[in-house]
Amino acid sequence: MAPRRTPGEKAVDDFLATVPEPQRSTLQELRVMLKKILPAGEEKIHYGVPAIQINGKSIAGYASAKKHCSYFPHSGAILEQMEDQLTKYEFSKGTLHFPVDKCLPITLVRKLITARMNQLGL
Repeated sequence: MAPRRTPGEKAVDDFLATVPEPQRSTLQELRVMLKKILPAGEEKIHYGVPAIQINGKSIAGYASAKKHCSYFPHSGAILEQMEDQLTKYEFSKGTLHFPVDKCLPITLVRKLITARMNQLGL
């Protein structure tokens, strides 16, 4: 029997079901990665996009657009702090863009999550 899905997991499943390929597969890969890095994290829809939270605080979010996928660190400072590690990507204060068909490397995602967790004192 399959494990019971939380309302947050179901909402994320429903969100991803509306995303076209190849973005959907790329975001699914990121979702699995986030759950692996943050096994105690809780999936939610936050600000209209899937996010993973710890103690009610969003740590990472993601979504897609026509020409890119986006990673949201839920902080305006994280990407600026890590600018030297993001030279392969386009980013703004709160959004990191990556290709529709190539997920972010797990080492970078771990660094982004660590920076956010440190910022929150978690």
